[in-house]
Amino acid sequence: MTRQLINKICAEMPGARASDPTTELDSWKVGEKMFVCFGERIDGFAAKTDSVETAQMLIDAGAATKAPYFHKSWVLVPFDAAEDEMRHRIQTSYDIIFKSLPKKVQAEISAA
Repeated sequence: MTRQLINKICAEMPGARASDPTTELDSWKVGEKMFVCFGERIDGFAAKTDSVETAQMLIDAGAATKAPYFHKSWVLVPFDAAEDEMRHRIQTSYDIIFKSLPKKVQAEISAA
């Protein structure tokens, strides 16, 4: 049920698309940049935070763990987290990635 919920939340984001899962990991991208990643053997999803410090704060608070193989600004949010927390982490990750896109791409996504 949780993978379906993550897919549902991600699909609601403007311009978001699921990547073709040619590996064991599923990911969601906006403007060809990943904002969420999860897989069969991972008990949660990886999401970007605004900084290494924010990621560490979430880890210290027990709201997330270090996302293996990702930069330190990414965290692994457990599938058993509250739905509002999952939505918040996904939205935050999406917003960070969206804002990093070229202005032209942002405008194209916003206009669609």
